[in-house]
Amino acid sequence: MATTPDGGRPDEWARHWQYPGVPGLDLLRARYVRHSFSRHSHEGYVLGAVRRGVEDVVMPEGTIRARPGTVVMINPEVPHSAHAGVPEGWSYATLYPSSRLVAEIAEEETSLRGTVAFGETIVEDESTARLIRAVHRAAEEGNALAADSVLRVAVARLLRRHGRAPLPQRTPRTAGARTAAAAREVLLDRMAEPPSLEQLARELGTSPFTLLRAFKAAYGMPPHTWLTNARVRAARRLLEAGRAPGEAAVEVGFTDQPHLNRHFTRIVGVPPGAYQRERARTYKTGGGGRP
Repeated sequence: MATTPDGGRPDEWARHWQYPGVPGLDLLRARYVRHSFSRHSHEGYVLGAVRRGVEDVVMPEGTIRARPGTVVMINPEVPHSAHAGVPEGWSYATLYPSSRLVAEIAEEETSLRGTVAFGETIVEDESTARLIRAVHRAAEEGNALAADSVLRVAVARLLRRHGRAPLPQRTPRTAGARTAAAAREVLLDRMAEPPSLEQLARELGTSPFTLLRAFKAAYGMPPHTWLTNARVRAARRLLEAGRAPGEAAVEVGFTDQPHLNRHFTRIVGVPPGAYQRERARTYKTGGGGRP
């Protein structure tokens, strides 16, 4: 069942879900007008196809305009944000295949191995855009054979046309990169009660601005933005395990459930309650999505 992103905008709706027939895949189908995605990244890949309107996707190298007929490809851990590119907003279908699933398809269908990269962020490819939408339709109809088959055809096609050598491992080599990696571990360990930037820099033997620059160079986001993204990821895992949104909020370091709701919706695209309800459903047929 689709939901409005903030619970009160009937012209906007979204459904973020998993289909058990295709393990390792999340799906988002939505229409957004005023909603915007704050800067974040994903552990897996993003493959998006706009059906109507325009989505402006802000990447490290600049803003791309996703229109009908294009396919957006974002590699794991690449920071990005998004918002409407026209007043009427945009509607789209997005696939979030895990790194493991994409690596499996790459190994079977290409010479690429490991965590491969897509060399382009956006391409004109109406036929593959239709395949992305077809995966959604098949999953919503409960057709596992079709959903899995079409997904593999779409990903294999994109890999053959745009796949590149595996993404480099984030191995800290410079002093700045090592400091950023150490800061990341501190923030993960103390997610609920993180230190201030000054405290963190002092613990790591550096200055606040040096740490700020090193962290942004390493992860594409300042520490506080990265931490919000990490908290939302942790909250997703807790919600999937059945924890109440209010409990999850406090456990990962948000002040309360409204605080979680705001950041969760701006990163995931739906509120935590709707996200959890979709994870709890048993899918036999799709029933519920918007056209």
